[in-house]
Parts: sequence; structure tokens; C-alpha cells
Amino acid sequence: LPPPQTHPPRPPPSSPPRHKLLTTTYLYGLTALFLLLLLGTGTKLTAEQHRRYSQIMNSIDLEAEFSAASEYHAAHSRYYHSKGWFTCDQRCRHFKSIMEQKYDLWQEVQREGRARMSDAKKVAGLTSEIGVGEVMDSFWDYFDGGKKFAKRQSYWDAFFVGMRSMGRDESFVEYALKMLMQVLVNFSLGLIMALIFFVFGLWNIIKTYQPNPLAGLLFFLTAASAAFAFVSTYLLAMYGAAAGGLYGVVKLAESNRRIEAARNNGYGNGNPYRRNIGGNGAGGAWNRPHYS
Repeated sequence: LPPPQTHPPRPPPSSPPRHKLLTTTYLYGLTALFLLLLLGTGTKLTAEQHRRYSQIMNSIDLEAEFSAASEYHAAHSRYYHSKGWFTCDQRCRHFKSIMEQKYDLWQEVQREGRARMSDAKKVAGLTSEIGVGEVMDSFWDYFDGGKKFAKRQSYWDAFFVGMRSMGRDESFVEYALKMLMQVLVNFSLGLIMALIFFVFGLWNIIKTYQPNPLAGLLFFLTAASAAFAFVSTYLLAMYGAAAGGLYGVVKLAESNRRIEAARNNGYGNGNPYRRNIGGNGAGGAWNRPHYS
């Protein structure tokens, strides 16, 4: 019989390194944060830019917007009080048409104000102190909102976990470990959701400055990477602090347990000046140690 044919083993398919994109984004974001700390919050406006920016911003008619909003809310109140539970008669429909007209007028005044504000932002520039400051304010608002959500959720968890622990007759250590894990989970969820909301709202902020498409895309990637790096570093610091504190508690408990075991094995029942020699219990000989 001919010998069986043997095939050399095929090499495993090459796969890209895992988490390469996340690592690159994190390092790029850290670099952006470092440059932001060194260079400050954007470029300062020149005297001409500041004059044109202030001129356009002062041309926005805030009184007209306030008046349009007041007229709409008054019309909405008249329509609301004229309609029934499930019906709307001729008088109600009349007030409804007035309300819709006032709403359209209010939206038109708002669009005009936003257009002028966008023109003023275009004069300042996306990388100016105004543009960078607006992006940073947006990030801190979402970040603070995420932390408030985590704190509020942790308060409720502390109450309900405590109630369950009392019903199960758990120790304080078990309750503290559960709360520590729950706090970490709450902060992770809150800050990750804050990061997602910031990234989704970031492009809307960038569009108001009417930048060059490539420059706007580069700014978007840089700001999103910096936010990702900051949130990741914050969470890693929290995890590290929690792990370090837990490790210290465990080592302290082990040390206390060893001390207690040595004390129970080396001395008699409650008298440190007697040592049991020649047996256990009451049958052995008890002597005073030489050093005492």
C-alpha cells in the first residue's frame, strides 16, 4: 500500500492585534490633552476678529425672540383652555391656528438668531478660544451629568442593597463589597453614557462654526479622542483606587488572623504567663516563660 500523504500544518490566519484601535485612540487623546494643557484653550482673537464677532452678536434681536416666545405661550394657553378632553370645536380650532402661526413666527426668529450666531462663530474660528471653550463646556456639562447620575443611583442602591442584606443576615463586609462593585458599575455607566452623548452632540457644535470639512473632521476626531482618553483614565484611576483599598483590607485581615492564630496556639486559656508543656488541655505542665 502506498504511504499516506501527509500535509504540513497550515499556519493560523494572521489577525490584527486586539484593541489596537482603542489603544491608538487612547494615546492620541492623551496627546491632545497634553497639548491642550501646554498651549491653552484655543487661539486668542485678534482685535479685528473681536470687533466683527461682537458686532454680529450684538445684531441678534433678543427682544424679538423673547416677544415671539411670549406670544406663542399665550396663544398656547388660550388653545389649551378652549379645547375639551377629546373634542375641539370651532373656537378651539381658531385658537389652534393662531397658536401654530405664533409658533412658526417664533421658530423663524430663532432660526435667524442662530444663523447670525453661526456667522459670528465663523469669524472667531473653530480652534479659537471661543470654539474650544464651547466644546469644553459641553463636555464638562455631560461629565457632571454622568457623575450626578452615578451618585443618585448609588444612593438608591445603598438603600435597597442594605434592605436585602438585612433580610439575608449578611455581614457588613459583604455589604461593603457589594456596594463597592455597584458604585463602580454606576460610575462606569454614567460616564460612558455621558461620553456617548457628548460625541453625538459634538458635530452639531462644530457645524455652527462653518469650518472646512477636513478641518472639522480632524477637530471632531481630536476632541472625541481626548474625551475618550479622559473618561478612560478617570475610570481606570477609580478601579485602581478600589483595587488598592480592597487589597489593603484583605492584607490587614490576613495579618490580624495570623496574629490571632499565633496567640491562640502559643498561650493558655486567657493567661499569657503560662505555657502548656507536655500536653494539651489541663493535663500538661504550665510554666512561666523565662523572659517574664
